[in-house]
Amino acid sequence: MQPLLPLLAHIADESAHVVVVTDADGRILGRDGNPDPTRVPDLTRSMATRPPVQVYPEEQLIRMLHVQSCSAAPIIDPDTDQILGCVDITDPARSPHPAAVALVCATAKLAETQLALRMHERDERLRRRYEALGGRPGILLSPTGRVISGDPLGTLGERVPLPAPGERMILRDGRFVLLEPFSDGYLLRAAPPPPTPAPARLRLHGFLGDNSPTALVAEHRLPLSLRHTEILALLALHPSGLTAEQLSFHLYGDDGNPGTIRVEIHRLRAELGDTIGARPYRLTTPIEADFLELRHLLASSDPAALARAYTGPLLPRSESPEIRRERDELEVQVRTCLLLRGSPDDLWAYAQTSGGREDFEVLQRLATTLPATDHRAAAARARLRA
Repeated sequence: MQPLLPLLAHIADESAHVVVVTDADGRILGRDGNPDPTRVPDLTRSMATRPPVQVYPEEQLIRMLHVQSCSAAPIIDPDTDQILGCVDITDPARSPHPAAVALVCATAKLAETQLALRMHERDERLRRRYEALGGRPGILLSPTGRVISGDPLGTLGERVPLPAPGERMILRDGRFVLLEPFSDGYLLRAAPPPPTPAPARLRLHGFLGDNSPTALVAEHRLPLSLRHTEILALLALHPSGLTAEQLSFHLYGDDGNPGTIRVEIHRLRAELGDTIGARPYRLTTPIEADFLELRHLLASSDPAALARAYTGPLLPRSESPEIRRERDELEVQVRTCLLLRGSPDDLWAYAQTSGGREDFEVLQRLATTLPATDHRAAAARARLRA
């Protein structure tokens, strides 16, 4: 205010002009000149547009002002480039003086120059405090986010958007930084990248026994068709991936069509998202499956856990050559392990599966090792007679 009104006061003293300075919302901060209260300028256009303007009487929004003209120029903040206010000269004449616009522009420019000097002084004080830190890394910012120091190549531009203090942000060059208060400004300090979220785990259920197979991804459960079940089982059994031609051969043998596989993979991706990669087709997320757990238990030689986990053969309705081979291998390994090391309880659990229900050797073992009064021994003898 100090350099503005005194500069224009002599005009107001020597004529019937009114000199006004406002804030960005048009509120009058200072006024000098004719004391007539009706001599209030209309600054609407000057505040809405950045270039200086002249408003003729017939353009005034208020009828009582139709006997005067205005010349006004906005004052732009050199720090934020936002309008801070406006300086205006209101002329009692119906035509503004030709020099009026030049005068308000010069006055506004003087205000902006004073503001720029103060801004540079503040920047210099902040820079000296920053340099006193020595080799402390960081990028120095003004309170409004202007880059003051620490970016010699200018890769960040003139300013950066300010996150909340302590909030991680990514710079243009890909660096992760944190914002922390520093004196009257801020420092952007190097920060580790955020932890990579754990990929959604794919869980396959019901692949053993005559069940209804489902896939669970990110708590979303999806029923699976037989063909999709077979594809997922094959991909789980071949973690390094399979081409469309290989998948087709494993599913259909020599009569397979790779084009059909590509269509089915496309449908699976639509339902399971990014869990299936391409070239070759493979599962890209951690996977849990009942038949994979069974493989692990076979390696650990725990007959009790094996008997609990084995609820039946792998995908018994599948005619895929590869799945049939895997199904037969699992059946033989489970049966052998239980016959060699399993307890009567383990053998009885196996006898409830489709493969063990009529297994002569398993039933005979149960009939001879269980007490004669045990209902399981009676059931085993009945099945043997049948």
